[in-house]
Amino acid sequence: MYEDLDPFVVRPKDHNNKLGGRYKLSWVEDSLTMGSAHQREEVVDSGSSHIGSSFTTKKLFYFLIFITLSFVFIVSRLLYLQILQGDEYRARAEGNRQRIIPIPSERGLVFDRNNVQLTQNIPNFSLTVIPQDLPRNNKELNQVIVTLADITNKSVEDISDIIQKYRHYQRESIVVNEDIPYETALKIQIASTELPGIHIQRGSKRLYIHNGLKTVSSTELFGKKQESSYASISHILGYVGKLSPEDLETYYEVGYLPSDSIGKIGVEKTYEQFLRGIYGKKRIEVNARGKEQQILAEEDPKSGAHVVLSIDNEIQKQLEFFIKKGIQKIDRKRATGVAINPQNGEILALVSLPSFDNNDFSGGIDGETYTSYIQNENHPLFNRSIAGTYPSGSVIKPAIASAALQEGVITAKKTFNSVGGIAVGQWFFPDWKAGGHGTTDVRESIAWSVNTFYYYIGGGYGDFVGLGVKRITDYLKKYGLSEKLGIDLPSEAKGFLPSPEWKQDKKGERWYVGDTYNLSIGQGDLLITPLQMTAVTAAISNGGILYKPHVVQKMVDPDTGEETFIEPEVLNSDFINQNHLETIKLGMYDCVDHGSCWDLRRLPFKSGGKTGTAQWSSNKDTHAWFTAFAPYDNPEISLTILVEEGGEGGWVSEPIAAEFLEWWAKYKTQN
Repeated sequence: MYEDLDPFVVRPKDHNNKLGGRYKLSWVEDSLTMGSAHQREEVVDSGSSHIGSSFTTKKLFYFLIFITLSFVFIVSRLLYLQILQGDEYRARAEGNRQRIIPIPSERGLVFDRNNVQLTQNIPNFSLTVIPQDLPRNNKELNQVIVTLADITNKSVEDISDIIQKYRHYQRESIVVNEDIPYETALKIQIASTELPGIHIQRGSKRLYIHNGLKTVSSTELFGKKQESSYASISHILGYVGKLSPEDLETYYEVGYLPSDSIGKIGVEKTYEQFLRGIYGKKRIEVNARGKEQQILAEEDPKSGAHVVLSIDNEIQKQLEFFIKKGIQKIDRKRATGVAINPQNGEILALVSLPSFDNNDFSGGIDGETYTSYIQNENHPLFNRSIAGTYPSGSVIKPAIASAALQEGVITAKKTFNSVGGIAVGQWFFPDWKAGGHGTTDVRESIAWSVNTFYYYIGGGYGDFVGLGVKRITDYLKKYGLSEKLGIDLPSEAKGFLPSPEWKQDKKGERWYVGDTYNLSIGQGDLLITPLQMTAVTAAISNGGILYKPHVVQKMVDPDTGEETFIEPEVLNSDFINQNHLETIKLGMYDCVDHGSCWDLRRLPFKSGGKTGTAQWSSNKDTHAWFTAFAPYDNPEISLTILVEEGGEGGWVSEPIAAEFLEWWAKYKTQN
C-alpha cells in the first residue's frame, strides 16, 4: 500500500520504485512510528536526557524537611510569644496605651506634747518629665530641653543632667524643677500640649513652724518668710528632701519614686515609715504623646500617721532663749541644753546653738544658702546636744562617788583632808581652791567639787586603795557612757572611755596613776555627750534607773484616731544601792544649799546640781558645764547646760540653768 506524499517535500531517490517520474515511499507506517524495540529504547533514553524533569526523590525529601522545620519554628515562636511571653508583651502594649500613676499620700504632721502644730503641708507644683515619652530624636529632644530652660530659667545643662541621671526610670515622673510659682506652672501646662513627656505635678511642700501654732492662716503660709527666732527645734524635726540618685537605688525597691521626698535628718528621718503614709494608684489612658485622656480606675491613698513629740515647744523656746541670753553676755556662739523627764526618759527640750532654719531645705536649698551653712565656723547644722563629745569636767563626779560607795571603797562618813592637792613624784595634782578645802566627806566633795577627794577614791593615795581605772569605767558604762543611748534621732555619738590598753595601742605609753586621777575628775581622754550627762543625772535623781531617751511620745492614725505610744524603755537599773544614791542626791542638794550651785537657791523648791569646768586645750578657754534635777523629792526634770569655751561652769552655765528652772517652776504650775 502506498500513500501519496506531499509533492513539495524533497525526498531521496529510490531507483527501485519510480512512478511516473514521482518518487514513492516504500516504508510502512509502523516502521516509521514504532521501529524496533532497540530503537524505542534509544529514543526514550535520548528524550529523557534532554527534556525530562530534574526533581529527584532525594531533593524532594530535603524540601519536605525544610518545610517541616520552618513550620515547627513558626509555631514554636508563636507559642513563645503568645503563651510564655504573652503577659509581658501584653503589658507593654497596654503600657503604651495605659499608665499607672501613683497618688502621693498626705505626709503626717508633727505636734508637740500639748498638740501644738509644728509642721504644715502646703500645696506646690513641680515640673516633671517621663523619659519614655520624650522624643527619641536628639534634635527634637534638645528642642524640648531648650524650651523648658527658657520657661523655668534653668540652664540647658542642668535639665539635661537631670534627665541623664534618671534615664533608667523610663516610666516614672522625674522632677526637673520643684516648687515652681503658679504662673510658671500655668505657662508650662499650656506649652506641654506641644511638648511630649512634659507634665505639671501637684504635690506638697513641708513648712516648719518653729514658734508653733494651732491654726494657720493663708497669709502666714503664703506670705513673707516666717520669722525663725526659735529655730533650735530644727535639729529635732529635721527636714525632708528629694531622693538623690544614690538613695533611689536603695529606696526604689521598697516603693519610692524618683519624684519622692524623704526624711533626711531628725524626726522626719527616724519616723519616715510612719509619716510617709501609703500611696494610692490611678490607672489612666494616654495618647501617643503620653497625655492623659481619661481615668480608668483609681485607688485612694492613705495619709501618714501624725507624730506627737515628748518635746514641749514652749519649754524648747524658753531654754533656747535663756541659753542665747547667757552666751551673748560672754560673746560665745556655741552651746547646748538638754532637758529630760527622769521618770520615763522623755525629752522635754533639746537645744543646740547655733541652729539653722529647716525651711531653707524644704523644697530644695539654693547653693548660696547651703554654702553659708557649710562654711560657717560654728557649724549650725551640727547637733551638738547628741553628737558633740566633750571632756565632762566635774559634772561626772557624782557618778564616780556612787561607784566608790557601791564598791565599798568609801562610806558616806569617810573623809579625806584637802590641803590644795596631792603630789606623786614630780607631778602635782591640784584642787581648784588654793590651800584646799580641809576635811571632806562625799557630800561636801560634791557640794564644793573637791578634786583631792576624787584623786583618793579614784586612783588611791599612799596606803589607800581607790577604784582604779577598770572599776571606774565599768560603772560609767553602767550609766550609759561610751555607748549610744539609742535616742530616736540620727547621728548620736557614743562618747569615749579610755583604758590602759587603748593608751598603749594609740599613744605607745603605759597607763599611770595620774591618768586615773584625771579620769576621776572628768579630765584626760574621757568624752561624753550632753545627752549622756543628762541621762546620768536623771538616773541618780530617780533612784538608779537609766531610761532610753526619746523625743516622740506617740503616733496617731489620722483616720481612726488610734494612738500608738512609745513605751519607756529601761536600759539599766539597780546597779547602785538606793542608800548610796540618796547620799549622792544629798551632796547635789548641798551644792545648792551652801555649795557652788548657789544660783538655784532662788527656786521655790529643793533641787540638786553640780558644776563642771572641762579643760580641753592648752590655749583655749575651758568648757562650762552645769547639770541639775528638780524638784528634789519627786524629780520632774533633769537639765544639763554646756557652753563651749565658756569658762567656769559655775559662772556661765549655772546662771542659765537657774533662770530657766525659775521660769519652768512658774510654767508647770500653769499647765
